[in-house]
Amino acid sequence: MKKLIFKEKIYTYQIDFVGHVNNIVYIQWLENGRMRLLEEMGFPITNLAHLEGIVPVLTETQIKYKRPLFLDNEVKIEMWISKMNNASAIMEFRFYNEKGELCATAQQKGLFIDRKTQRPTRITPEHRSAFEQYLIPDN
Repeated sequence: MKKLIFKEKIYTYQIDFVGHVNNIVYIQWLENGRMRLLEEMGFPITNLAHLEGIVPVLTETQIKYKRPLFLDNEVKIEMWISKMNNASAIMEFRFYNEKGELCATAQQKGLFIDRKTQRPTRITPEHRSAFEQYLIPDN
């Protein structure tokens, strides 16, 4: 059980008129995290979609903003799976500045669907085993 930890740069075009990171950038960072997680597990999204016919889709996103991030900040993102079901998962995210201060939390619920039928599909035992490396259940 481990977390995926990575850093993202903050660019000038990500700053809104108030002077901090725009809310939509967090959505982009969530997407980057999900893609990195699949790659770390050995299941790049293109392989899942084209070779295995499985596509992950989001059913819910929640973000709670605690403190703003600014252009001169360095953002560290932690990601893990808090719940695994047969065809879905809940992912947790934490965003920290360079001082280690919690700036935001996020949760996303995802579902695996069959690419052809567009219906939910169960993940394979191989997929489950890979996901369970990052499973840290909520207490």
